[in-house]
Amino acid sequence: MSEPTVAAKNAMIMELEAGDYYWCACGRSEKQPFCDGSHKGTEFTPLKFTLDKKKTVPMCMCRHTKRPPYCDGEHSKLG
Repeated sequence: MSEPTVAAKNAMIMELEAGDYYWCACGRSEKQPFCDGSHKGTEFTPLKFTLDKKKTVPMCMCRHTKRPPYCDGEHSKLG
């Protein structure tokens, strides 16, 4: 499998409303951290996630988290 593009080496803290979201798994989206279709033609697909209430979340920007779409600090291990 190809490596995703690292959009940033930090989390993006966001306050999101309840609803469905599509997290960019390839790292190419211009609408980070959400999918804009830039993965087309790659082996990546966006990750759908749902929030049942308004919540502040740390969104992964490096695409190496073990808890997608949320940051788990893996960016600190990247060179």
